[in-house]
Amino acid sequence: MLAVISQHWLMPVLAYENGQLSTGNALASPGWWIVTWLTQVMPMVFFAGGAANFFSFRSVKSVREWLRSRIARLLVPVVPLTAVWLFLPHLLIGGGVPRQPVLMAGKIAGQLLWFLAVYVLVVAVTPVMYALYRRYGWRVIGVLAICALVVDVLRFEVSPAIGFLNALFVWLAAHQFGFHYADGGLNMRSGWTSAGLAVAGFGLTAAAVFFGPYPASMIGMPGAPVSNMSPPTALMVSLTIGQLGLWLALKPAMTRFAGRPGVAAALQWCGTRFMTLYLWHMPALVVTAGILVVGLGFATPAPGSPMWFAVIPVWVGVAGVSLMCFTRVFGRFEIRRGSARGSDTSLGKVVLAAVLAAGGLLGLAAQGFISAGDSLGNSLGPVLWVLLVLAGLLIVREKNARESLVVQSSRTVVAQGPRTAPTRVAVRGEGAPALAAARTAGAARVAGGDPSS
Repeated sequence: MLAVISQHWLMPVLAYENGQLSTGNALASPGWWIVTWLTQVMPMVFFAGGAANFFSFRSVKSVREWLRSRIARLLVPVVPLTAVWLFLPHLLIGGGVPRQPVLMAGKIAGQLLWFLAVYVLVVAVTPVMYALYRRYGWRVIGVLAICALVVDVLRFEVSPAIGFLNALFVWLAAHQFGFHYADGGLNMRSGWTSAGLAVAGFGLTAAAVFFGPYPASMIGMPGAPVSNMSPPTALMVSLTIGQLGLWLALKPAMTRFAGRPGVAAALQWCGTRFMTLYLWHMPALVVTAGILVVGLGFATPAPGSPMWFAVIPVWVGVAGVSLMCFTRVFGRFEIRRGSARGSDTSLGKVVLAAVLAAGGLLGLAAQGFISAGDSLGNSLGPVLWVLLVLAGLLIVREKNARESLVVQSSRTVVAQGPRTAPTRVAVRGEGAPALAAARTAGAARVAGGDPSS
């Protein structure tokens, strides 16, 4: 995640003149494409997600509840982002800020929601992919890779729109690698074995670039006819293999580094705010550009020049302070846990919630929070996308009101057990009869208007 944030903060080449903000990409500089082979870490993000999902899913008792809690955890941090950005662009334009930079900011704020949309769908099919993994093992990744190659052929020969199917095939393959890692299938006997895997993965990637139709950069470049990321190509599968080999070879050193007290605490802090950091790091960039570029007239020096390296600490520092402020304010939405007990949400509803939320997130990623044709009173498009996301969130957080009342009542009985004999019997009893007695006693007290309940 730190690699994602760093790349997004260092890529922009910005200048502001006559109310117009011009943008470029530092990684479009000659020869800089090789940097993206390491800094494009989305394969590792889906890989890590696969490992985390495997660890939690293998001992789960209810698929429905697992999906509910997982999807809710992903969607809740989106609520404050949409609440701010549905209104902020209109307020800025109404306050006299030039329109074009605001439109660009509204687009950027929603652009990275594509990852969340895809990941919600990946989580939704995790139970199926887990079952396939248990039955077919490595063959699942092989089939996904073949499907990705077929999609690429159809994309280049028939229609570019077909390529969006790889948003699932490619990232499911990376996710499946995480299953194998979590289950011990990627335990390399030596660093040389891991290095060999890296050479094979990067070598296959290089061959596909130099002899195939794929661009060299692993991120989309301005004006490029083809992008390896939007939508992803099968090249991302070989890149996943190369990066896996590299990081597995470096794993001993990384483990020692991550075990240091200060580093471990920082990683734990970031881990509990994963989605908040991801969702708000581009708004932090918007704030930085607004202050330094639009406000103070700063223009990005030539990428790679001494001046460019000299201003990086200031640029990253301002963006970092902004992100920390956003995380302090909005991180509480991610840390707060909602109870998953007492739900009457069916598995079908949970899947529907994932589809609705993913559709809304993709709409926001494509359109942003304000479009060029929007006026202050006309932002129906983004509102509809947000409503889809909220509908999905409400479904996965739906609770049975009656059951919630009974559970809360039984907790009250436990908390106030010493006050009456029936309560003590209910609390001290064992098994279902005792729990039933506690619930009955608590419900009766609530119905009778006992203020202590």
